Amino acid sequence: MTETAWYIGCAKEDVGESALLTGDRARIDRIAAHLKEPRILAENRGLRTVTGLRGGMRVTATAFGMGGPIAAIVLHELFDLGVRRFIRVGTAMAMPPAGLGDMLLADGALAHDGTSRTYAPAGYPAVADFDLGAALRAALVKRALPWRAGLFGTYDGFYTESFALSAGEAVVIDKVREEVRRLGLIATDMETATLLTAGRVLGARVASLCLGTVDGLSQAKLDADALAAREADMFEIALDALAAG
Repeated sequence: MTETAWYIGCAKEDVGESALLTGDRARIDRIAAHLKEPRILAENRGLRTVTGLRGGMRVTATAFGMGGPIAAIVLHELFDLGVRRFIRVGTAMAMPPAGLGDMLLADGALAHDGTSRTYAPAGYPAVADFDLGAALRAALVKRALPWRAGLFGTYDGFYTESFALSAGEAVVIDKVREEVRRLGLIATDMETATLLTAGRVLGARVASLCLGTVDGLSQAKLDADALAAREADMFEIALDALAAG
């Protein structure tokens, strides 16, 4: 009997050796448009997966929703099925000098999340895979799009550490922003450090490429048309990097 992954519901023969990990399940159909012979696989708990071909290589893409815990589950299950290279493609808050619409490449990340600590002790470096990072840099240069590389900060509390809904929350979040700026981080999100840490401990190669869709200081958002165009570019860049790396 073929074993399937507990949550994503896929079997070993369903997945490729490389994968894109994304938050929004709606992106899976949009990623599928960049693959040849895409096949939507089992969907469980909103975890939607597609496998297709890119340059003759089988690539899987799975949506994990939001947050480090479920992102780590998806990576861990895909690793158990044989996937060894991962690129997170998603969105992040851009911090100056990075801006809205910039492609943001994580060289590493500050782990302020809880899930990373279940894979490695505090102080363990959340570092992106060098070769995947180099391939992403080459793909970014080729596309001639605005991009930044540097360190991310990963936090669990979106409305308590990243995005203020009230004046009282803004006071608390301003302290986080001060730390982010003092440390020279280019972006914040909820998953990058988790995935970099979990992947390295498991023995996978992991990188993270995000689109800056929210200004981390003003909370201004990238408009829908620009987001759609840049998102398609992000998928192409990540898939080109997987093919090259």
